[in-house]
Amino acid sequence: MAADTEEMINLIAPVLRIRLGGNERYPVVRFVEATDRDAVALSISQSMDETAVIEAAAKVLGSESGIETVHVEGIGAFEIDPVDEKSQGRVAGRVMIVTGAAQGFGLGIAQDLAKEGACVVLADINIDEAEKQAEALRKEYGSNRAKAVSMNVTDQASIQSAISETVKAFGGFDGFISNAGVVKAESVKTQPAKDFDFVTEVNYRGYFLCTQAASQILALQHKVCGDYSSDIIQINSKSGLVGSNRNGAYAGSKFGGIGLTQSFALELIEDGIKVNSICPGNFFDGPLWSDPDNGLFAQYLESGKIPGAKTIEDVKRAYESKVPMGRGCTTPDVMKAIYYLIEQKYETGQALPVSGGQVMLN
Repeated sequence: MAADTEEMINLIAPVLRIRLGGNERYPVVRFVEATDRDAVALSISQSMDETAVIEAAAKVLGSESGIETVHVEGIGAFEIDPVDEKSQGRVAGRVMIVTGAAQGFGLGIAQDLAKEGACVVLADINIDEAEKQAEALRKEYGSNRAKAVSMNVTDQASIQSAISETVKAFGGFDGFISNAGVVKAESVKTQPAKDFDFVTEVNYRGYFLCTQAASQILALQHKVCGDYSSDIIQINSKSGLVGSNRNGAYAGSKFGGIGLTQSFALELIEDGIKVNSICPGNFFDGPLWSDPDNGLFAQYLESGKIPGAKTIEDVKRAYESKVPMGRGCTTPDVMKAIYYLIEQKYETGQALPVSGGQVMLN
């Protein structure tokens, strides 16, 4: 598909979706090259800017009811699946993108959002596993409730492609959960610069690139309806609030992420976009910590971060003892924070700890 055609789809579909929705519930607007449905004609030229497209759509849609499809000559058709007013859940009728969603926290977040009524997009570099998990969600909740997209958060073209796939499938989206992250733990005296660069590239630059791409669609949707608001939520870490011994690359990338969150929040609120970070404590049961070969417990044992530790279990017990509540963070803990940030309309630019008391704000 030509780049200019894809740009027009990314412009037209979100306009239709927001114009036909309301009360924080929106129809699925699905792009197809051809359709058998009855269609309303929308006259759009490639020279038209956002304002002109919004005005043209308002004129056509305002005089029609029960629209099944909108056809744009030279572009294709946009099939409309109406808002499901009977769907239940805290995010019913919304579309949410989650990065790093093939496993761990990201998968748990996507699963819970689907349970609470959202259409979810599982974005991951591991597209095979993401598709497997998306298929499981479709079987449980419905054929249009989950989609997998390939996304490398360090690659601008990959991110844009994933955003475009989302728009073609759903017409837009309402929340972007920037969860993808990596860690390479080692002493500053010995860590290779390439490992430092890798962590920084994924955790810091990746968050910037994802926000840059996602905000384009979210801002357009706000332009269609001034009451429309959306969310970008970064899954940060308690290591974004306090330093981490022998893990400077990770902590530095997360400290930097909070700086980005605060800066993005100041800029993007004029577009109706709230930007916040969640700073979970350690997710001990996930692969980031518990993978027997590359997990943090194994890395910390090898680097000698916990004096006297002889086994991975020794390292795990040492970390559990640091948490006043005596356990690691879980997906339900993080979900409560996500729903709070989505539902709280009067908050942006925050870094919300979910650490069992391990990190307390001053």
